[in-house]
Amino acid sequence: MSDAYDFSFKSIDGAALPLTTYKDKVVLVVNTASACGLTPQYEGLEKLYTDYKDKGLVVLGVPCNQFMGQEPGTEAEIKDFCETKFNIDFPLTSKEDVKGDTAHPFYKWALAELGESADPAWNFHKLLVGKDGKLIRAFGPRTEPLAQEVTAAVEAAL
Repeated sequence: MSDAYDFSFKSIDGAALPLTTYKDKVVLVVNTASACGLTPQYEGLEKLYTDYKDKGLVVLGVPCNQFMGQEPGTEAEIKDFCETKFNIDFPLTSKEDVKGDTAHPFYKWALAELGESADPAWNFHKLLVGKDGKLIRAFGPRTEPLAQEVTAAVEAAL
């Protein structure tokens, strides 16, 4: 696999979601959870998406239940929570594993490309993919979506 466009997720509604959908856009892929201390980051992710989507940014949320079972709900429950509590408008995938042997292939590729920094240690780990489908960098779970290092990297990629 040579770039992010080689991978496909399933949308939270069950439709195919090939990453080629976002070709020539910058994509921030974030593993999310509804019952995490970091869940308020949804607000920052939505603001980042709203602020930059017209310039070509996509935030892609990947619900994951691998970290202390903090995303236990069904896809419908997750979608409802995100839309009701945080007015999330950015796309969400179906629930996926992001770590270890059962990780979604995109995450295995990211780990091979970037090394340890791409391996999610917790919920709200962020991977920035450039317009060319190549990984630019990873941001740890505690790095807020609107942190200067994130917005600067997004702006540089756009």
